[in-house]
Amino acid sequence: MSARNAKGLRISGKNLGALARPDCCPRCFWLQHTTDKGLPYQIFPGIFSSIDAYTKNVVHGWFDRHGVLPPWLAGLGEDITGYRNPPVAANFQILHEGSGTLLTGAPDGVFERADGSLLIVDYKTARLTPNQRSMFPVYETQLNAYAYIAEQTGYGRVSALALVYTEPVTDRASLAIDNIQDRGGVDLRFAPRIKWVTLDLATIPPLLVKARAILEQTVAPAARSGCQDCGRLDALNALLARRTADEPA
Repeated sequence: MSARNAKGLRISGKNLGALARPDCCPRCFWLQHTTDKGLPYQIFPGIFSSIDAYTKNVVHGWFDRHGVLPPWLAGLGEDITGYRNPPVAANFQILHEGSGTLLTGAPDGVFERADGSLLIVDYKTARLTPNQRSMFPVYETQLNAYAYIAEQTGYGRVSALALVYTEPVTDRASLAIDNIQDRGGVDLRFAPRIKWVTLDLATIPPLLVKARAILEQTVAPAARSGCQDCGRLDALNALLARRTADEPA
């Protein structure tokens, strides 16, 4: 959610990523970020955040015990020498002077490499389906926003970005293994898939300028042609208008 602050607008790297989608609707973006209490029916199950946090703790715990990445994350490279506890958004932000926009972020994972640079990762509890692929521009911007903040604030030099998908293993063969369950409950395994993201910090400032241009408008901009969400909103408004007109005076 974007909000006004003493220096101007505030936006997270993830929300900024919506502008990178080819089908981004300026009206939807404006409504989402200027509604004080958020949009209705925007419920995101908390279980996914819990699993992502669990994944982070599992990785850090393994590193603390063995000094290396766990085997299932070996694909991130043999040059990983350590990790940093990821910063929270309140301490990981930068004011972009060109747009007067405060960019914030909270990366899932930050790893140190042998050359002193950083690898930033984002955990996604999901299967890499076509729908997830359509979200890639959002995630790409999100990770580059983290890298932009890191370099602009002196947090560190970033040399690589990656998405780590943890896909639930639910095939029948896996479910037939007896040791995945006992009196204490059932274990659900996750299989990793690493997708590297191109590091391109130059993409961030133009998106911040674009966000400012949309969000500083006092009325909602025109909808993208063919936007289904705007079509549903217009249909709902028309329905409410008809019912109001039909009510007795």
